[in-house]
Amino acid sequence: MFFPHPVIEQLDDAQVATWEKHFAGAAHERPRAIEEGIWRRTQEPANAEQSGWAEDEHGRRRVVHYRYRYDLDHTFPVPRLVLADLYLYHSVLAPAAEIEAYLKRIAAWLGQGRWRQKDDTTWSKGDLRVTITTYDEHPQDERADRDTLPGFRSVDVVILSDEFEVSRTIRQLPWNVLAGGMRVKEQRGEPTIAEDLSELLEHMPFMVEIGCGSSIEAGVPPLHFLHEVYRVTERKDNALTQSHRFTMRPEDDTLIEEMLTDPTAKAEQLTAMFKMAFEAQPTQAHHILKELHDAGHLVGPVIQHNFDLLAARAGLPECFVRRYDQKVPPVPFDKRAKAILVVGLHADRRAVQARARALGMKVFFVDPEGLMENGEFKEYPIEGAREGDVVVRAGAIEALARFKELIGEHDRQPVAVKS
Repeated sequence: MFFPHPVIEQLDDAQVATWEKHFAGAAHERPRAIEEGIWRRTQEPANAEQSGWAEDEHGRRRVVHYRYRYDLDHTFPVPRLVLADLYLYHSVLAPAAEIEAYLKRIAAWLGQGRWRQKDDTTWSKGDLRVTITTYDEHPQDERADRDTLPGFRSVDVVILSDEFEVSRTIRQLPWNVLAGGMRVKEQRGEPTIAEDLSELLEHMPFMVEIGCGSSIEAGVPPLHFLHEVYRVTERKDNALTQSHRFTMRPEDDTLIEEMLTDPTAKAEQLTAMFKMAFEAQPTQAHHILKELHDAGHLVGPVIQHNFDLLAARAGLPECFVRRYDQKVPPVPFDKRAKAILVVGLHADRRAVQARARALGMKVFFVDPEGLMENGEFKEYPIEGAREGDVVVRAGAIEALARFKELIGEHDRQPVAVKS
């Protein structure tokens, strides 16, 4: 595999302008030309169904961290969107016998992929290099004073494009996430279920927090699409992530096999989400939010969990909160806002809604609370809706188009004049 690796072979002028305005440079605190993801899977009683935990079957761990840098390549007559650099880190902790068998398979994959051995732990292929390191006690466990079960070993596989500098701070991120412990699901209360957002008319101006729901309407895959790409669960269809077991055993892991035997083919999957996000266009929902912002009904930046920049590309200011370096990132709440409208976001992982409630803001949700699977609607309730919150079970386009109508009807109502 060679870099830069093409993602979109030809960009038109509008796409180049979008890249230069929204993705390139250091205009954002977190550069949007960077795509990053972290998963850490551990066997614990609280996730026994997914992880396979049992009294005599526990202790396994799997960590996946990727960080890619995209750029424009002008070496051809037409600019290309390319993957400029790649960093993929994979760490697995398991019984020693499983690790030994895994190492033998890795050796076979290296041979099949025609990697050239550079030293005892490093191999190269094209512009990629891979480093494989085994531990009786992982340095990160020693650093965190975590015990390793007797008879367990770990192996780290790092796949990196040549000359890509990955700082110690970046390499430490997945272990900081691991140290934060397993996420505890919120306890849903009893929110009010409403047909539309008419009550929001009484709480304007408001702020907006956007999850992946509006992006899905724009053609961007849901985030659990990546669970299949990175083999972090046994997901092989469009079913909800929660219904699938974690990939914990080295013998069940195909991510490293795919990367070592044919990295060029696997790269098409690794870059698919970014490609589709870049090619997506703002929907009617994003444009309605822009109208509401221009009219003064929507204030402050859009609190954004997605890296597709669709709200920004519709002309809205954004505050990006899907971060790994800050568990609870700062949010510039607008003092004028009386409510927060949460669109297509399942869980309050960054405590945005909790902080909004603490400021006295009313919380409204727009979410269908389910999705179609194999022709059948499967419920997927919002995790942390509380008493006093309002839930409108609809998609973003439907709910916001109706809300725009409601505002128009509200504005046309005659004003009572005192005699």
